[in-house]
Amino acid sequence: MASLNLGILAHVDAGKTSLTERLLYEAGVIDTVGSVDRGTTRTDTLALERQRGITIRSAVVSFTLGGTTVNLIDTPGHPDFVAEVERVLGVLDGAVLVVSAVEGVQPQTTVLMRTLRRLRIPTLVFVNKLDRSGADLDRTLAAVSDRLTPDTVPMTAARRQGTARAAAVPYTPDDAAFTGRLTELLAGHDDELLAAWAEGGGAALPYGRLRAALAEQTARAAVHPVYAGSAVTGAGVAALADGIARLLPGAGGDPRAPLSGTVFAVQRGAAGERVAYVRMGAGTLSVRDRPPLHRDGAVAGEGRVTAVRVFADGTDTAAACVPAGRIAKVWGLGEVRIGDTVGTPGPAAAPARHFAPPTLETVVAARRDTDRAALHTALVQLAEQDPLIGLRRDEDRGEIAVSLYGEVQKEVLQATLAGDYGVDVVFRPTTTLHVERVTGSGAAVEFDRKDGNPFLATVGLRVDPAPPGSGTAFRREVELGSLPYAFFAAVEETVHATLTQGLYGWQVADCTVTMTHSGYSARQSHAHAVFDKSMSSTSGDFRSLTPLVLMAALRQAGTQALEPVHRFRLDLPADALGAVLPVLGRLRALPRGPVAAGPGRHVLEGDILAAAVHVLERQLPTLSRGEGVLETAFGHYAPVTGEIPVRRRTGPDPRDRRAYLLAVRRRPGTVPHRTRAGGA
Repeated sequence: MASLNLGILAHVDAGKTSLTERLLYEAGVIDTVGSVDRGTTRTDTLALERQRGITIRSAVVSFTLGGTTVNLIDTPGHPDFVAEVERVLGVLDGAVLVVSAVEGVQPQTTVLMRTLRRLRIPTLVFVNKLDRSGADLDRTLAAVSDRLTPDTVPMTAARRQGTARAAAVPYTPDDAAFTGRLTELLAGHDDELLAAWAEGGGAALPYGRLRAALAEQTARAAVHPVYAGSAVTGAGVAALADGIARLLPGAGGDPRAPLSGTVFAVQRGAAGERVAYVRMGAGTLSVRDRPPLHRDGAVAGEGRVTAVRVFADGTDTAAACVPAGRIAKVWGLGEVRIGDTVGTPGPAAAPARHFAPPTLETVVAARRDTDRAALHTALVQLAEQDPLIGLRRDEDRGEIAVSLYGEVQKEVLQATLAGDYGVDVVFRPTTTLHVERVTGSGAAVEFDRKDGNPFLATVGLRVDPAPPGSGTAFRREVELGSLPYAFFAAVEETVHATLTQGLYGWQVADCTVTMTHSGYSARQSHAHAVFDKSMSSTSGDFRSLTPLVLMAALRQAGTQALEPVHRFRLDLPADALGAVLPVLGRLRALPRGPVAAGPGRHVLEGDILAAAVHVLERQLPTLSRGEGVLETAFGHYAPVTGEIPVRRRTGPDPRDRRAYLLAVRRRPGTVPHRTRAGGA
């Protein structure tokens, strides 16, 4: 049976979990439709999800649609949990983007659609909540075309919207206006269709041809059909299900090809073991197989598959194997991590960053000193499930800092630690995470046993700026055979680790580091050919020397500190503008002129520093009498104005050569090298 891995994405509260429930009901998987408010949905299984009525962790549920097995992945809509969405995108064959007919296009909607289009993921749009007061399909369609993409075509019309009797009526081939709009949209992406349309004098083409062209163009993410309805009442859901079956392409992959699968989620089983969610791209993974695990382009280990559970008919069932195109829970993959490739890496196996990294950080501490070890263990396990939550441990102070997307995520983290791990924690005030960007080029080199270099290694590095958003890259200008591979790997790993703390202590983003010099002391021995570590280069020499060289190159290149800026949308009563605008000015926000948004209401959009968002959230209820609605999403980084904040460093500081060398010599297991004659 064919399969389709389908993602449901939306801004928070647009109704995607309710839509998931309705699709399961329409497919006959469940007898009654679950409710988000009552905490009875199939995919929101965490206690916190049921309490808060929001999706926190992506969930997989399967149903059959026609002759296709649909693996539906319900993702969080709240921007604080965008990491869950990020790891799902790489395993999707298609997506449904849910938009509210009441609130319209919201900030997270824009971020999601931009990402879906950039990744060329075939996407249908579903305008939900036609039954809600204030629903306006025409207004929402205009916003979709204006703010998301003009390459859309409505597939249904609305009747009695804004009432409990709202209906979605599919357009038919007999509707000349519909076929005309469809022809015009499709001809804009197909020269043959355009020629046939022109030859016919602009008359609508046969609907069968249009339908085939719509499926083809949807499959390559050139156009996006828009459906409408209500997930609560079921209006329009049957038409959407028909569109999913007819327009979205099924999963590819040859079950007889070499094994290749992607791990997009890792959870803990009842006994604490790791359970990997794997989307098979090619080949077949069977129980008792010993597949290699690839991470960052290298083999990271080997698993021994002890159990497989494949998603089907609303649940997961034990199976002997999982073939290409399907999703399964797999036991026995050892120290597997999210993003790992099971088997042979495919052409898209490299991890990709689709959304901005976290912009906030907080120090978390156990209320009871006896829970400090348990807290560290719990945070490490949670970081396994959410790789974008970075942990930073200060050994000197015995503190752990956690990077976050927002205050809601912090509250959920606190509740999770208390409920699942029995660790009661407190947080320090949240601070903003800055980044550093390289402003010029710089180079430095240290030669083996020369000019005070105590390490048996030669390392030369050059740092150059890279385009914003491109990330960091490591290159070589030296011959690959000039060093043992382990030494090259040690340098590359240490470069990336060192860049987490730049000249001001912040992550250095968007630069290229090139290795320009290399050298080592070959294996030395005393009598009887006994290896003498003190006279021969080791990976430790390169790990210890690289931070000194890289920091010297960074100092020569120079870095600029930047702070995160969010886009905001503020919907509030018109008479509250006079109170809100001065506050925005004091917070250094840059609002654009207010736009009328209905009787007595205005919308303000603009940019605001991430550090000021929480302040505005606290003050808005008072400023707007509780009627203001604030929505924000990461926009960009901007240079810091005024005093540059310096982040406290962890570990030895390579900016201070003397202190760094002293700290390195004190490390357990460090062997002082003896000066000896001869060259490397």
